[in-house]
Amino acid sequence: MSQPRDPAILLPNAFTVAQARDAGVPRGRLRGASLSRPFHGVRVRGTVETNSLRASCHALLPRLRPGQFFSHETALAVHGVWMPEWPYRPAIHVSAYRPAREPRTRGVIGHRLQLREPAWTLLDGLPVEAPVRAWRQVGGLWSPRDIVAAADFLVSGSEPLASAVDLRDEITRMGDVRRGILTRALHDVRTGVRSARETRLRLLLMDAGLPEPEVAWNVFDGRGTFVAELDLAFPRYRVAAEYDGRVHAEDAAQFARDADRWAAIRRAGWAHERILAHHLDGDGRAAVGIVRDALVRAGWTPGR
Repeated sequence: MSQPRDPAILLPNAFTVAQARDAGVPRGRLRGASLSRPFHGVRVRGTVETNSLRASCHALLPRLRPGQFFSHETALAVHGVWMPEWPYRPAIHVSAYRPAREPRTRGVIGHRLQLREPAWTLLDGLPVEAPVRAWRQVGGLWSPRDIVAAADFLVSGSEPLASAVDLRDEITRMGDVRRGILTRALHDVRTGVRSARETRLRLLLMDAGLPEPEVAWNVFDGRGTFVAELDLAFPRYRVAAEYDGRVHAEDAAQFARDADRWAAIRRAGWAHERILAHHLDGDGRAAVGIVRDALVRAGWTPGR
């Protein structure tokens, strides 16, 4: 069988220069416009989406050596965990447990971790650190609010990736960072959270001296019929606060269902406050004011 005119077609979408040379790809072909060079020694057919962390990880994958894996915020992103908001941009972190060595190349932050039993797994073909370990790793990178939001994600949902006990055990086993930032964050972690913005709103309200809201609170009417699950609720005052990140109603049918839900909550005797994206701009003072005013109207006394 004759060899193909372009031996590069036998290579995967992302490949190393060394792999290309072994396959007989001419050097000039590796400099062609049809191949992008996202990392030193790597070629990818076409372009790599610059705003996609996952695409960058797949581009770097051919360069990873045995024992190297994506870690820190990179691993959390691949696991689907909420990332800090723009303008923060998560970087590509690759780690290896001693005695293996971390990569050293532009565009990648390498880490050589102390020796312990590896726990990374394959997701979408990418070797990624276990979510509990990755959460501890971002303790040295993220703000307290973002650390709490990531933990909220891990312990929530129908199939949680971890429990609060798992996170605490990891801190106990490997130690805390930044003067105990992880231990302090665990005090504010709650299950049933639906979004990072919901976590931010809850923490803003608590920092402002408002009562701590209940998360994922179920409302029933006078006959015991289920009405709705509230994102954040103050049952004593029958006040609900929910974050709604939609700029406008793109799905008319869904918006109609939501409007009926809001009306049902109000019929059940609750004040329902929608917090929109612009209410959280800056220091979130507008969001705090909306909820504070609703609580005062319901009988709460500030400072109590």
